Amino acid sequence: MKGVLNLGRVADIKIQVHWTFALLLIWIVYSELKQGGSLQSSLFSTSLILVLFLCVVLHELGHALTARKFNVRTREITLLPIGGVASMDKMPEKPAQELLVALAGPAVNVVIAIVLYFLIPVRGYLASEPMQILELLNTPSPQTFFFYLFIANVMLVVFNMVPAFPMDGGRVLRALLTLRMDRVRATDIAARIGQLLAVVFFVLGFLFNPFLILIALFIFIAAYGENKMVKQESLLEGHSVHQAMLTNITIIRPEQTVQEVVKIVLAGSERDFVVAETDSIHGVLYHKDIIKHAGNPELQIKDIMHTDFSTIDASEAVKEVFQLIAKERRSFFPVTQEQRLVGAIDMANLNEYILIRSNLMTE
Repeated sequence: MKGVLNLGRVADIKIQVHWTFALLLIWIVYSELKQGGSLQSSLFSTSLILVLFLCVVLHELGHALTARKFNVRTREITLLPIGGVASMDKMPEKPAQELLVALAGPAVNVVIAIVLYFLIPVRGYLASEPMQILELLNTPSPQTFFFYLFIANVMLVVFNMVPAFPMDGGRVLRALLTLRMDRVRATDIAARIGQLLAVVFFVLGFLFNPFLILIALFIFIAAYGENKMVKQESLLEGHSVHQAMLTNITIIRPEQTVQEVVKIVLAGSERDFVVAETDSIHGVLYHKDIIKHAGNPELQIKDIMHTDFSTIDASEAVKEVFQLIAKERRSFFPVTQEQRLVGAIDMANLNEYILIRSNLMTE
């Protein structure tokens, strides 16, 4: 993800914050001052948000470390104004495993809330008169700070456990539904509930708080994307890479020049290339690198090709390509059979294969 600040690593998982997070802090300070608040109250609110997002990081680490138990790697956790996102290579497909991973995040917030409950006199707050509670909450103090943090963690649990995608509750719902129906149908139900919730948030955002509109858009897009991905994977079930791969590909030699490859690009529809000699793969040449070095036509391909590439075996399941794309963050891979180059596969022909399979299923 572009525009992020790396904060370090925890358990070999990169922790990063998106630049838009700064907008949230600016908006909080602006709102506080606009309502007549002081510098002290602005610092109080900003500190509360920063500590709350530390709780969000712990929430996401709960998901990530539980997923690791099932051999699912998490590359990074990214903090956004609307919360945190753990970038996992995949989600466990076994219902029991997905259930545990989904519950692990909210469980962290439950533990934090329990600790805070015994750390501060929550009962004293709740037993006070409404005006006393209001006065206490408007008085910045360590006790008030932890009370707000307690309420925020409770709200995080409640919000995340709403049974709608992409919230944790939606994943819990899908895991439970998968025990009684296929994963595609279970995902569709959870995603539709999520999109319905997004519409509700969108309307409430117009009426009360514009920030809810941003949350609504995130929920709607995430629910749609997850639903689409699961449906695509179901269409590819039982099919191998051999059936979907590109076989009529142009092989580039390491000593060829950029000028020669540019002519090949302009003459056809290929964008990315395998660099090889006599079935021995030396590297992969991506379209962006061809364009980048187009002004240096005599440059040899061996000087700009990528040697840190991954290959996929022709006998592998097609859906493994999606996981490889997510893991490598690239969309073009050489395909081998018995360690010999037999073709390539990329996102374009993968989507075309899915489209053909979809049409065949509807006939």
